[in-house]
Amino acid sequence: MSSKDAPPPLPEPLGVPVADSHTHLDMQSGTVEEALTKAAAVGVETVIQVGCDLKGSRWAAETAAAYDTVWAAVALHPNEAPRIVLGDPDGWSRQGAREGGGDAALDDALAEIDRLAALPEVKAVGETGLDYFRTGPEGMAAQERSFRAHIEIAKRHGKALVIHDREAHADVLRILAEEGAPERTVFHCYSGDADMARTCAEAGYYMSFAGNVTFKNAQPLRDALAVAPLDLVLVETDAPFLTPAPYRGRPNAPYLVPITVRAMAAVKGIDEEAMSTAIGVNTARAFDY
Repeated sequence: MSSKDAPPPLPEPLGVPVADSHTHLDMQSGTVEEALTKAAAVGVETVIQVGCDLKGSRWAAETAAAYDTVWAAVALHPNEAPRIVLGDPDGWSRQGAREGGGDAALDDALAEIDRLAALPEVKAVGETGLDYFRTGPEGMAAQERSFRAHIEIAKRHGKALVIHDREAHADVLRILAEEGAPERTVFHCYSGDADMARTCAEAGYYMSFAGNVTFKNAQPLRDALAVAPLDLVLVETDAPFLTPAPYRGRPNAPYLVPITVRAMAAVKGIDEEAMSTAIGVNTARAFDY
């Protein structure tokens, strides 16, 4: 294994425990037990396991039912909706190549998300939203229909809504306003600027910051974090993606959260303990556990 593929070393443990508000354990190497043990060793005591498709959402719910420190979020990722409707000939997602099933197939998939969202171990509906980076104009209608349906499911079950917003800020905010956002709405891997952070704060939306807040070129993200109210800020890994500096490009995992927490504390001008305390309280409030 080259050093580039090697997992980074364990960081100094946090003095106050926190939660990883967004992770994909099913895409990481090693067992769930190993991931949770390493995370707990550095003060990351809770993880939210997030589904991106039917298979992943079922797995998230099962895993949350099996482990006390795991909660689940279930959804069709914004890029999954067009694949269900229009097909996925190149098999880009983990399902392999698929035929399009039209609106009826999307309805069937949403019905299954609705069923899973009712489970007590499922604390959120997500990640849902809009992604204009990977889906072209032909997929936008399916994305939007799916997003609006997920908002309705979250509200009906009284669950948090976890948003994936990639290069679609204005439309995501508009649709949330049109539909009426759930009481607890989380922008996962927050990617907006300081102005958008002010808009989110006014609406009471949570902003979850990932390892990319540590990247050299991420000053706009740090500016957003600086103006985000402390009681609306969460931390996440989005593992195995977005590994914080200095390990960018290597596999991410929940145990690396402390690196991001320390970077966030520096941006907020507060000590690590105050940052961790806020994150721990906020995550429990956002996901109602």
